[in-house]
Amino acid sequence: MKKTYDILVIGSGLGGLVSALILAKEGLKVCVLEKNNQYGGNLQTFSRDKLIFDTGVHYLGGLSKGQNLHRFFSYLEIMDDLKLQKMDEDGYDRISFGNDHIEYPHAQGYENFVEQLCKYFPDEKENLENYCEEIQYVCSQFPRYHVVGKENYNEEILHLNTKRFIESVTPNKKLQSVLLGSNFLYAGDSENAPFYVHALTVNSYIQSAYKCIKGGSQISKLLIKKLRQYGAEVHKHAEVSEFVFNESNTLTSVKTIEGKEYEAQRFISNIEIRSTMKLIGEERLKKSFLNRVLSWKPISSCFSVYLVLKPQSIPNFNHNIYHYSSEELVWNAFQYRKETWPDTYMLSSAPSKHHPEFAESMTAISYMDFDEVKKWESTFNTVADEHKRGEEYEIFKLEKTERMIDALEKKIPNLRHAIKTVYTSSPLSYRDYIGSFEGNMYGYMKSSDNPLKTMVSPRTKIDNLFLTGQSVNMHGILGVTIGAFNTCAEILGKEIIDRRLREMT
Repeated sequence: MKKTYDILVIGSGLGGLVSALILAKEGLKVCVLEKNNQYGGNLQTFSRDKLIFDTGVHYLGGLSKGQNLHRFFSYLEIMDDLKLQKMDEDGYDRISFGNDHIEYPHAQGYENFVEQLCKYFPDEKENLENYCEEIQYVCSQFPRYHVVGKENYNEEILHLNTKRFIESVTPNKKLQSVLLGSNFLYAGDSENAPFYVHALTVNSYIQSAYKCIKGGSQISKLLIKKLRQYGAEVHKHAEVSEFVFNESNTLTSVKTIEGKEYEAQRFISNIEIRSTMKLIGEERLKKSFLNRVLSWKPISSCFSVYLVLKPQSIPNFNHNIYHYSSEELVWNAFQYRKETWPDTYMLSSAPSKHHPEFAESMTAISYMDFDEVKKWESTFNTVADEHKRGEEYEIFKLEKTERMIDALEKKIPNLRHAIKTVYTSSPLSYRDYIGSFEGNMYGYMKSSDNPLKTMVSPRTKIDNLFLTGQSVNMHGILGVTIGAFNTCAEILGKEIIDRRLREMT
């Protein structure tokens, strides 16, 4: 017997789970299919040496009472159960360069943000205030940024360029680099990136910055628990391999690799947009749309090193470090030279349970092009489907790990002696576990010259198929959550979504 659902969601990344829960709360019969062993896409965590490591979500912003992500998560009924730790209010992110021993802080709260940076740039107060004002203005121009409100993009704002804007704020080169210092959060090509990408990303964290205690996977676990409470079905190890259409080009069902078939009235794809297009079939898509999507450049991938530390060996720090070997690198750090890798990295630590003043683990991440692992691209390896990539690959990872630890030791002398065990992930790991094209971190590069090129409507040319997730418009926890509400507004009507969100306040 084939079951029929009102809504079938393909992929259990944040966008898929949020969309599913919004619709299940409306009484619709919902089913979510996930190919992997673990739900959550970029929210996935893994456990080594009895410690939990995040793969994608290292910290969250906008989660204090009254702020937008807090309001969205409250509507989804998961806010009260999230276990969070507030990061250092005077510097949740710290930016450093080369041999300069100063770590320049990004502080929480706009006044505090200005105050903390004025300690290092005393003549820049007015410029910093202008920067903060502009960030808040740009964010206010986005649909759903204030949860309910604006319907359309302000197109003029989409064309603002990050580089030109930052240079217009201050002539101080060092301060420009400091303000751009966390652009790893959008894998920034800051020369071409639209300023709204920078603004939406940093604004959330300046509002408030939190770490998820025990990892970001608690978000997906809470969403799935709620989905089941509302009667939704959620299945893993269910990879969709085929879309089934009727004569009038309506999607009627999907088939999985195991041969199961799921029928539904409507479908939401939360998987990589290129994978969705393959399942639809190129002949059903407009050539112009197909060419547009295929011309998008994927954002860089990364190489991550996860360090399990010996007990009480390294002090814990309640902030992230973004380090660059030179100030100029900030503008396009993803275009690294292999010989000097890692020229830049993000470093975070997790406190020990019994001695919280010490770190029990650290995660260091740097950019890595898919080209570096291309020779192993035909291999596939996950927990559910294990395959070795071979000795040459292990040697490659080991060499990269050694270079990363060398770089970290300039910041934390004698780190090597404090390491108990080391684990790594490469662009192939991100591709295999998260399904992103070439293991990209955040979808596709956006350009201020042609911002609409990479914006896609949640509605597709197939009447009952909708899109959500980070390869559709904005990435990040907030961007993807807003995207899911926009997808559901296409299905339920904007008035219903707005009414539900207004009822909460």
